[in-house]
Amino acid sequence: MTLAKIASGLTPKRLRAHGTILALCLWSVYLWNMATPGLFDRGRNLKGTDFLHFYTLGSLALAHRGADLYNLPAQSELAAQRVPAAAGIRYLPLYPPQVSIFFAPFAHLSYPVALILWLTLNAITYGLCCYAVWRVCPNLRNHKLTVGILALAFPAFWHLIAWGQTSALALACFTLAFFALRAEREFLAGLAFGCLIFKPQLGLATAVIFVDSRRWKVIAGAVLSASAQLAAAWAYYGPGPLRAWIQALSRLPSTLPLLEPKPYQTHSLLSFWTMLLPWPRVAVALYILAAILTLALAARCWQARLSLSLRYSVLLLATVLVAPHLTVYDLVILAPAFLLLSDWCIAHPDAVATARLKLLLYFAYALPLLGPLARWTHLQLTVPVMLVILYLVSQLCEESAASRATA
Repeated sequence: MTLAKIASGLTPKRLRAHGTILALCLWSVYLWNMATPGLFDRGRNLKGTDFLHFYTLGSLALAHRGADLYNLPAQSELAAQRVPAAAGIRYLPLYPPQVSIFFAPFAHLSYPVALILWLTLNAITYGLCCYAVWRVCPNLRNHKLTVGILALAFPAFWHLIAWGQTSALALACFTLAFFALRAEREFLAGLAFGCLIFKPQLGLATAVIFVDSRRWKVIAGAVLSASAQLAAAWAYYGPGPLRAWIQALSRLPSTLPLLEPKPYQTHSLLSFWTMLLPWPRVAVALYILAAILTLALAARCWQARLSLSLRYSVLLLATVLVAPHLTVYDLVILAPAFLLLSDWCIAHPDAVATARLKLLLYFAYALPLLGPLARWTHLQLTVPVMLVILYLVSQLCEESAASRATA
């Protein structure tokens, strides 16, 4: 059976059916797991999981305990005081100090109330971002129900809620930057990109791409935005926590096992090679080489200055691939890429690349569900699939540039 025939089977009706089944399975499991008295789910994990860390950081901010922002024992003790059920739970503190200030209002509330509020804000942010991008995809206008179902069933979104993480904020930054670039407001786009300083690993690809393409307004906005956040932390705590944060980042190679207790739930080039190969130095060397090639490919695509939808999808894919640390919930930032590339596929039904791209998008969407299999296979399938998508889209950019040059 040819790729075209297989891809033709991915009709909107079938995608809605797949999405509905997946959404029912994922969210039924989530609700069943959470439907227990007290703060522990059925797996004896604290409800909200990673939100406990942010709640603790907010509590430190309320008490102006900047000296303890990178003190793991002190944070563990405070977490047990605020949430007795959390006794013994420890998180590696690596977020920049301004993150604690952001979560200070949540620390005024009890943990259950703060968790519900945080998860609600995450869901709303994710929904608004998906809706905003869908609105500017003309070829998806008649597929509102399909898009809504698939957005709800997106495994990365499910993980975002299950882990209580902050990736919806990163998605909001990328979405705002996309609309700013679409309006040719490059400085505003930079301001949005600079907000990613709270997850600096997600800004690596953006920095390389826009420096290479000499988009200095974007760079200026990003530097200003990031500096403003760090300045706010300095004003609130003084310089000590910023120095401690930089020192914590410098120790990252030795503390990586604590940061990634479940490497099979990570989806970047670094985790791909470190899981696949038993030789750490070789794995890191191959990551650096693959990251350089990925960034070069993405930068070349941006130099074409053609379809923003294609170029921005490349930026998002490169962001995920080259990030030194990227967990499954961070894949939520790919939601705009799925929408933009799907819109392109509908607009170009006869293009040679369409069938391959449709299948690859389908696999990239669903494969995070199989991430735990990498515990035994040591092969994270999402990474090669995303690489092929990036290469395919970059080829489309080059073909568009060539056709425009000869026109």
